[in-house]
Amino acid sequence: MTDKADKGPRGIARGLTNYGDPAFAKYLRRSFAKSMGYSDAMLDRPVVGIAYTHSGFNNCHRHFPELLLAVKRGVLAGGALPLEFPTISLGEVFLSPTSLKFRNLMALDTEEMIRAQPMDSVVLMGGCDKTVPAQLMAAASANIPSISLVGGPMSTSRHRGERLGACTDCRRFWGRYRANDISEEEINLVEGRLSTTTGSCAVMGTASTMACLTEALGMALPHSAAIPAVHADRLRCAEESGFRAAQLIGTDLTPSKIITEKSIENAIRVLMAISGSTNAVIHLTAVARRAGIKIDLKKFNELSDTTPVLVNLKPVGSHYMEDLFAAGGLDAVMREIKPLLHLDAMTVTGETLGEWLAKPPADPVDRTVVKSREDPIEPEGGLVALFGSLAPGGAILKRSAADSRLFEHTGRAVVFNSLEDLSSRIDADDLDVKADDILVLQNAGPASDSAMPEAGYLPIPKKLARAGIKDMIRISDARMSGTAYGAVILHVTPDAATGGPLGLVETGDRIRLSVKDKSIDLLVDEATLAKRRAALPKPPVTARRGYDRLYHSHILQADEGCDFDFC
Repeated sequence: MTDKADKGPRGIARGLTNYGDPAFAKYLRRSFAKSMGYSDAMLDRPVVGIAYTHSGFNNCHRHFPELLLAVKRGVLAGGALPLEFPTISLGEVFLSPTSLKFRNLMALDTEEMIRAQPMDSVVLMGGCDKTVPAQLMAAASANIPSISLVGGPMSTSRHRGERLGACTDCRRFWGRYRANDISEEEINLVEGRLSTTTGSCAVMGTASTMACLTEALGMALPHSAAIPAVHADRLRCAEESGFRAAQLIGTDLTPSKIITEKSIENAIRVLMAISGSTNAVIHLTAVARRAGIKIDLKKFNELSDTTPVLVNLKPVGSHYMEDLFAAGGLDAVMREIKPLLHLDAMTVTGETLGEWLAKPPADPVDRTVVKSREDPIEPEGGLVALFGSLAPGGAILKRSAADSRLFEHTGRAVVFNSLEDLSSRIDADDLDVKADDILVLQNAGPASDSAMPEAGYLPIPKKLARAGIKDMIRISDARMSGTAYGAVILHVTPDAATGGPLGLVETGDRIRLSVKDKSIDLLVDEATLAKRRAALPKPPVTARRGYDRLYHSHILQADEGCDFDFC
């Protein structure tokens, strides 16, 4: 798998600018490169590109300048020339309307810069939620030797003797504040104590989930996913990643050899075992699609039903990513589910997954954090796909993060037809809602103007929160943060904006959820739905330009990863 494959030009002689005279193009490029102080010896080396996503609008990547130096150190030690290049950086909480809308733009940017610039391999430096899947999508499409380096999770902080970590604890405290359980003074204190170091969220949110799945896919070094952002091992991992990128040059170990049906299935198994983010379903589907692989949600359920939840991390459990690192990392998890994995899947190290896992672990596993298969947290995987008359193309529930008493439930729909409608009415004292009702949000899917934000975690109405209600069924075509929890049904496909059944639901309708049957049904007869469909007003014609126009012209639904149809 690591045979020399690329016999063409190397380094800065690769992919020459077209002036109609290749010799002149090479001469001119070397001349301009020398203006940056490079010697002939350096310019004769092969090149490792470094996709660099440092940004003042991305707090998770604050440490990337130091991390970049470590990557370069490794590349130089491997005999290549490191050249970083900037790409779009997606800081989750700094983007409007939502970061997912720009994931595909970042993937296009990264892919085209890998293709257009002279590099023989590439290190993908990412971390915050959508940067890692965007880079994996780009790598799968560009298909030159690639290695992912994630930035690592934040370390936890303290508040009145309690550990805090973004962002599950932010939701917990915000819920208490909405229920008048804590004061404005205390919520302001918590605000300053949630995120106190660089790195991505400290829990098993989307960023940590994607870090784990990247390692499980074989696109990152072993033992790398859980290293805290501020730990010296993160710098050592960066150096080793740079060195490995140099070693990959000229080999056939490209993403197409690593991202395969077997490695995708391994990643789904890991997703279930760590009870990871619902967002990962969309991202992994998009990455697989770039590699020509279709994720079947029925098969997804089979894998979920036969993979136990083993990781005791928030939002499902009680620990944090730094605890997973100390407990043995993702390596410890994969050893537990080893009989369920395709051990012949190839990895970026040049070894198979089985060869990785055959090596003895450095430390014993902390069973308070990583459970054994014989003593799991839950016997079945954390996520499940639902199908039925309300979601013909599927929907996703994180069952491990929900109140199981709601798993078999029929209730009355209370409908909000937009995010604006939700915001204006959810906390009204006269809202007609009871604890056993089902909150429904429409027009928040990928084809909507809001572009599928993390709004599916509908807040418990204040009148119910004050009465002590902690969970209720919530349904939408939106997403929710991987740090959130509750009986929240997401990614309803097709979405309301494209005419899906979700858009036909009216307040008072009955909806039936059965997690046992993996079903979600709208209990309204087809004749009534046909009348409602015929009465729907035509959507307004919106004048769009630039990327907004590209997005709305080509976005696919959640079951295809919300990628563009032309990718």
